[in-house]
Amino acid sequence: MANGFGSLYVGASGLQTQQNALNVVANNLANVNTKGYVRQQVVFADRNYTSFASASISTQRAGLGVDIGDVVHARDLFLDKAYRSATGRQAFYAASYDAVSEVETYLQETQGQAFQTSLADLYEAFSEFAKDPSDAVNQNLVMQKASLFVSRVSSLNQGLQSYQSTINRKISDDVDRINELGTKIQELNLQIQRVEAGKVETAMDLRDQRDLYLDELSSLAKVSYSENVDGIVKVQIDNVEFVTENNVYQMAMHEDKLTGFQTPYWPQLSDTENEDYYYVFDTDNANATNGTDVGEVKALLLARGSGHANYLDMAGLSAYDYSTGLSNSIMMNTEAELDTLFHSIVTAINDTLCPNTTYGAVNSNLGGGSITGVDATGKTWTITADTKILDEANASVGSDGELPPHELFSRIGCDRYTKVSLADGSTVYVYNEEDPSDESTCYTIEDTVINPDIIDEKSLIPYKKQTGEIDYTLGANLERIWDQENYLLNPTDTTPCTFTDFYIKWIGEVGTVGSVYSTTSDSLQGTADTIDNNRQMVVGVSSDEELTNMIRYQSAYNASSRYINVVSTMIDYLLNSL
Repeated sequence: MANGFGSLYVGASGLQTQQNALNVVANNLANVNTKGYVRQQVVFADRNYTSFASASISTQRAGLGVDIGDVVHARDLFLDKAYRSATGRQAFYAASYDAVSEVETYLQETQGQAFQTSLADLYEAFSEFAKDPSDAVNQNLVMQKASLFVSRVSSLNQGLQSYQSTINRKISDDVDRINELGTKIQELNLQIQRVEAGKVETAMDLRDQRDLYLDELSSLAKVSYSENVDGIVKVQIDNVEFVTENNVYQMAMHEDKLTGFQTPYWPQLSDTENEDYYYVFDTDNANATNGTDVGEVKALLLARGSGHANYLDMAGLSAYDYSTGLSNSIMMNTEAELDTLFHSIVTAINDTLCPNTTYGAVNSNLGGGSITGVDATGKTWTITADTKILDEANASVGSDGELPPHELFSRIGCDRYTKVSLADGSTVYVYNEEDPSDESTCYTIEDTVINPDIIDEKSLIPYKKQTGEIDYTLGANLERIWDQENYLLNPTDTTPCTFTDFYIKWIGEVGTVGSVYSTTSDSLQGTADTIDNNRQMVVGVSSDEELTNMIRYQSAYNASSRYINVVSTMIDYLLNSL
């Protein structure tokens, strides 16, 4: 200990040090509810010692008191990394579950008018029609329930497409936020570097804010980061540089001109002039095994998909291609399965009302050759044995008694048959096949309406034989459609089912996917909360602990004050005595 007047410096160091420690405690208490704030801890150290005499055995030294060696800004890097990984995966499954929940809302299975009701009503209408196809009430009922069915399906499909647009806007907003966070992190990097350049201060508040931004960023995308010796944090998103020492490589958005869907890409790695885009997120590779199921944006891109789907997107797919492609998008998969159900019902009913056969089946003399003909516009047709035509022998007619019979569901801008006059003087009604390259020729939700002729005159629905007798067999066949097990939900489905079972499978699939996403999201949320609780034990402010420190530092301050008074009295006594 210093002697004489030097002892006063020792006491003064105690006053100064404890006052600074109290200031740290006050700062902690003031920020007890500040999001992202990391508590500051005081570490005391000895001040310099003064040597004033030397001997062969030891050196005599006098201490100058106490000092604050450091104010620790404590963080657990392991817990930070674990928390950000858990929140990234949780955000992925939460966003996926939100999309499934929206599908369930549109189906209204738990409340309101369920989609299944429209299927049941359509079946009931045909059941009544089968009892007496000639009854105008039954014909009107079929037309009404078919109209409601088309309207309900169209409304559901439009709702799904509308939600895809909502997801698209959310993706755009999230990407804007990612770019904004990148800019803010780089700005904080520069500020932290300036503050800490002298190796005297630690930019604690700036570091807290930067860590808060990293927490948010890790929930939006898969993030990796590292800090160099200058305090600069470099950030990568999906293994591509995002924030570096000198730059922020912001994402840009590529908009699909047909759908308006936007997809983020890296401008610095893309050749936009040749439309060669390096997309940020690999949506073909998102699974827990590879640790790529991370980030809200990737989940939204997967849920939204690349466009609006119909049954054509599913037709012909192998089980593997379906499992690794279309099925990963909850919205596109739902749209495709809905359209598959709609297409199956519509074509089954139309094919019963307007039966088809092949030209070879009714003209065995054709053999492997062909015959030509022309339609009303002068177009030349080449008819082969495989050409699909109206089965006139088994066709029923409506009140007009004319062929071809009227189909119940019509394609917009595409007639069911084209009348062709053949070279041998006969006439056939050639079925206009569905062409996948031209969706307007297909019975999809967007291109199918109730036949306008039947809307105007319900009795045009085929109900009688060409001889004039009521066709009860036709009515029975229409009712029997609902019992036929001819339909598969998707390429991975191996058990043919009826329309009713198709719907049950569909709802079950949506519910199962939603349950998986919900369970995984909840589990990861629990994991993230547990990690965050452990993290708060390190970085969080405890008011009880801080009040304990306040009492301790206040007591030490008072002790230093009394020490100075004692030393002052001692010096005064010595001076007066001398």
